[in-house]
Amino acid sequence: MTKTTCEPCNEWVPPLEQDRIQELMKPLHADWTFDATGTKLARRFEFKGFAKATYMANLAAFLSDQQGHHADIAFGWGYCEVTYTSHELGRLSENDFICAKKLDALVA
Repeated sequence: MTKTTCEPCNEWVPPLEQDRIQELMKPLHADWTFDATGTKLARRFEFKGFAKATYMANLAAFLSDQQGHHADIAFGWGYCEVTYTSHELGRLSENDFICAKKLDALVA
């Protein structure tokens, strides 16, 4: 999945079925979670200090910009939380899982 790139959400695509979400979760790091409504995929990274949290936020922002699929990023001393959702659709799409997998590969 890391060689796959995000596709623009220019058109309506059907919602992901729960089975498909479970399948897409399998190759991801175990720290990724999705909310009960199926609209957000998130991972919290923890660090000892502010600088590494900032670097992680910048890495996630760079990846998001490169893929044209923008994460919501929150960070502060000792943490960075990256949340993917397909803003245009108001829910998860395969793009969210593509970006999560790419981020996993970058931090592995």
